[in-house]
Amino acid sequence: MSTAAIPGAPLPVRTPGSRARGRHRRPERPEIPSGAPALVLAVPAAAGPESRSVVEELLSIVRSEHNGVQAAVGYLPGDSAEAGGGEDRTVAELLALAAEAGLPMPVLVPLVPGPHGFLTELHALAAEYGAPVTDALGPHPLLAEAVHVRLSEAGLARADRARLFAIATAADGVVLTTVGGEDAAAAAGITGVLLAARLAVPVVAAALDVPGSVAAAVNHLKETGSQRPALAPLVIGPEADSELLATAAEETGCPSAAPLGAYPTVGQLIASTYLAALPAPSAEDLARAEAEAAAAAGAEGAVEGVRGAHAAAEGPVGQ
Repeated sequence: MSTAAIPGAPLPVRTPGSRARGRHRRPERPEIPSGAPALVLAVPAAAGPESRSVVEELLSIVRSEHNGVQAAVGYLPGDSAEAGGGEDRTVAELLALAAEAGLPMPVLVPLVPGPHGFLTELHALAAEYGAPVTDALGPHPLLAEAVHVRLSEAGLARADRARLFAIATAADGVVLTTVGGEDAAAAAGITGVLLAARLAVPVVAAALDVPGSVAAAVNHLKETGSQRPALAPLVIGPEADSELLATAAEETGCPSAAPLGAYPTVGQLIASTYLAALPAPSAEDLARAEAEAAAAAGAEGAVEGVRGAHAAAEGPVGQ
């Protein structure tokens, strides 16, 4: 798929290109209609080396999932000198640039796994420009898979390679830690149920930014029989202060897995969340797509017919 080059437009609109031909062509992805608005990944942090590395890898996953999708990153306002990236934009700047260029408002996908104070500010900003905002990425089974893998990487759980279901675990209880207060912990509880089904051990959710929440969850596990509880961050990375994670592990004396970071299923969730927010194609769009497909199929059939006739004509000569 090709992209229209609009001078000064930071968020180009996706436009249809020539359809690949031949019997071995890659199938088209019909989920993204032509002229669809861009995706803006709204990051709840200022631009910086740590947040940028995670976000750029996630966008790479999104683009590999849907080749041609137009995506950009919007950060919170911060110290530009500390950020060190001249091309970094805030969400507000991207929305203003899209409005000035007369482009459709991009779909804002917040990079958080659940409720977060950042969402209130994001919705208020989006309302000023009429930009759509999707739900948070979780709760979702793919997040449970990502947490499971991070636990296995830390030696706190084992998983079989085929379906990622645990066959043994070094931790006999897990505290699923997140940020965003009690609301975030409650929402994380749903992902916790999915994780418990994978690990076959009790899982309790707790909020890193609520004093005493993680310690209380660890004590609850110990009181119910767990002897080797572990911490599993339901945290992508930019939305939480890294010191919160380190402090929780130090205060509870529990080993901890790493944050989710740019685990592939997080990128897949971003892509699917964006696709779900796109408007359904109209009857005219569907009819146009069917006509283009029929024309392409007819052209391909004609080419094959010419090739067959040419081969038949050359056959007797070769003999």
